[in-house]
Amino acid sequence: MHDVVIVGAGMAGLTCARALRAGGASCVVLEASDAVGGRVRTDDVGGFRLDRGFQVLLTAYPTARRWLDFAALGLGRFEPGARVATAQGDARVSDPFRRPGRLLETWRAPVGTAGDKLRIAALRLAATLGAGDGVWAKGVGPDGAMRTTAAELAARGFTPEVMERFFRPWLGGVFLERDLVTPAAMLFFVYRMFAQGYAALPTGGMQRIPEQLAAGLGPDGVVLRARVARTEAGAVELLDGQRVPARHIVVATEREEATRLVDEIGGAAWRGVVNVQWAAARSPLAGEPVLWLNGSGRGLINNLVVPSDVAAGYAPAGQSLVSATVLGDAPEDDGELTRALGLELAERFGQDVWSWRPLVVRRIRRALPVIAAPGTGREPREAREGLWLCGDHRASASIEGAMASGEAVAHTILKRIGLGAAAKA
Repeated sequence: MHDVVIVGAGMAGLTCARALRAGGASCVVLEASDAVGGRVRTDDVGGFRLDRGFQVLLTAYPTARRWLDFAALGLGRFEPGARVATAQGDARVSDPFRRPGRLLETWRAPVGTAGDKLRIAALRLAATLGAGDGVWAKGVGPDGAMRTTAAELAARGFTPEVMERFFRPWLGGVFLERDLVTPAAMLFFVYRMFAQGYAALPTGGMQRIPEQLAAGLGPDGVVLRARVARTEAGAVELLDGQRVPARHIVVATEREEATRLVDEIGGAAWRGVVNVQWAAARSPLAGEPVLWLNGSGRGLINNLVVPSDVAAGYAPAGQSLVSATVLGDAPEDDGELTRALGLELAERFGQDVWSWRPLVVRRIRRALPVIAAPGTGREPREAREGLWLCGDHRASASIEGAMASGEAVAHTILKRIGLGAAAKA
């Protein structure tokens, strides 16, 4: 009999299992699908490694720093800043604290006024001051209610120009919504993480992250294709009728699946995204590991990256992988969508775009859960005695939120069963 059975081998479940093992508890992770990772998955298509939507690891994530071996992941870093498409052409916006040599170029970039750029520096300072957990209390208006990100930026005096050219495409790509209705606490959290670390991709794709966590559990730590039919006191029952007993059960699934297993939770709203990826003979960004933002105010594409410019293993030798993110309404026909994107891209990057070979069009309906009150995830929920919940829907819609939630549940269970919580295996 295990101390703990964990349902779900996403980032929350795997981190929970690693923390439990480090604290001396026995546990097993049951995963319904054919691989670990949950929404952090990567597919191999003809030698190209295609992440399921554009995702990055922010190296400043505190829980990720405790449990992941960044060196072993072979992280490739994005440049701190972006190329922004404007009516005058692409403009460079860099973090002057990281790239002081590009301060003048950034100051001259037509993405906002001089005042906007000073206000960006003030926003960076506000996000990085104080203890890390303090970001979740920031963004509160005079009425005591949490502002939206858009309202917070407006209150700070940012002009419509910088909102449209920089903040909406940049934060839209993070929050998967351009109206910026996401609570302002997430603005401060994300800004802090970008300021204190780097956006990065692992060699060979984002799935290398959950695979590394799973490898630390040993060959028997995760059981794949094990769908749980129901939970009960002291056990879970699989679809095949097998009963797996444990002193504690952790449901580390998406909220809908958790609702099926724990009746009273209720479902969640989701934000979706369309991701289109191509094989190209050469990178449209000339090999530079940088995020391209559509600040023109028109078109379907929100942002574009070339993952093979950032990290090894994304494309076969001599080829490039191009990935575009589309938010909001998009043509439902894949051919119509790729043609429309081709017209946009050719205008920006030239006629070579028509030689790109489409690899995949992904319409990801459940990309990020909508969370009204994001936080640290360090307040574990026990749905009933011995039955626990974790996941990014319990914290913030991020890898950090998932990992922190799983770690917190593990530490609480370890104390409950009389074992000491460990920082890392």
